[in-house]
This record gives sequence, C-alpha cells and structure tokens, in this order.
Amino acid sequence: MAIDMKVEIAEAARKLLMEKKVKKLTVKDIVDECHITRQAFYYHFEDIPDMFRWVLEKGAQLIREAGLGKDGEERLRYFMLMAINALPRVKKSIQTNYGDEIVRILTQQVYDLFEQTVEENNLYQQCSRLELKFILRYHSQAIMGILANWTEEDTKNLDKIVHQIYFIMTEGVSPFS
Repeated sequence: MAIDMKVEIAEAARKLLMEKKVKKLTVKDIVDECHITRQAFYYHFEDIPDMFRWVLEKGAQLIREAGLGKDGEERLRYFMLMAINALPRVKKSIQTNYGDEIVRILTQQVYDLFEQTVEENNLYQQCSRLELKFILRYHSQAIMGILANWTEEDTKNLDKIVHQIYFIMTEGVSPFS
C-alpha cells in the first residue's frame, strides 16, 4: 500500500509539472493535487527532493531490471531511450526550485549505471580507485551534457551515438595508462 501511495504522490507532482506547468513545486500543491494530508506526504517522503530521488531510483531500477541479460551496449541504448523519452519531464523538473537537486540525483544515477557496467565488464583494471572515480565522473558528466543538448538529429543517429559512447567507455584508453 505504501508503494501505491508513493506512486500516487509522485504522479501528482508529475501532473503539476507537466500539465499545470508549476515552477515552484510545494508540498501543499502536491497534497492538494492528490487529496491527502501533509502528514501523509511526510509519512512517505522526507521532502520533495526525497520524492524526486525515489522516482529516479525507481526509474533506474527499471532500467537495471530491463537490462538483465543484455550486453552493456544494449543496456546503454535502453538507458538512452528511456532518458530521451523522459527529457520533457526532466527539463520541466529542472526548471523548478529543486532543479539543482534533480541534476545531482540524475548525475548520480548515470554514474551508478556506468559503475555497474565497469564492474560487470572488468574495465579499467589498471586504474586505482581514485582514477576510476574520475573516469566515471567524466562519463557521467559527458552523458548529462549530451542529454541536456539532445536534438532530433541525435535521435535519428541514436545507434551510432550509443556505439561511440560505449566504445569510448569500454575500449578507450584510460588517461592514466
């Protein structure tokens, strides 16, 4: 039941952002939209950034589950498709008073995806943990930059872009080698 209420609360926030074009999202707006009390909201979430974190973590979990049995490039392609489809909602969310927090959470989710890929494929074995963290941060920021400036032409060339990103990530030489 708690998961259902979390979904309902998150859906109310999405509706406010996308359909009602709210720029300053508040708990009051959300509880009014889904007809619950403030206490109910705070029972499920610490605050609005916690709600966004939960939504993004659920999305990342779905990507990981959908990626089971897929190779790294196929998983990256799936992630990119999900990200492209979510771009309108993400851009609206970033324009709210919680934009910086959302970008930080999204970047961490991308970092986690790359870290999982590196671990599963035993990549960058020659690097120290510090060097690996730098490489993962680099890839995460690169993906965030690419997605922030995504174009229709990029969508048409998605397979080539995914292949290049995956090649750079898996076959590229570490700057520390």
